[in-house]
Amino acid sequence: MAASLYLYGTAGCHLCEQAEALLEPFVRAGVFRFEVIDISTDDALVERYGIRIPVLAVEADGRTLELGWPFDQAQVWSWWSQASLMCQGS
Repeated sequence: MAASLYLYGTAGCHLCEQAEALLEPFVRAGVFRFEVIDISTDDALVERYGIRIPVLAVEADGRTLELGWPFDQAQVWSWWSQASLMCQGS
């Protein structure tokens, strides 16, 4: 699958830390890997995600599917199922 998975947040964000911990079982199980993106280094990202972080996003074939906080593992699984379908279609 040619997709990029990101967790947008900032350093010191306790909700972002909670999101990372919530995603760790998916990583350990080999479901997906993700890259943490610190939005504080990019004004455009701050404008887009500033009050919404943490935000989980997958990008494939020029399309983006986002999941904003709050989310739990069941919601991540449902979102990932949709994202996987989107990625397979690209």
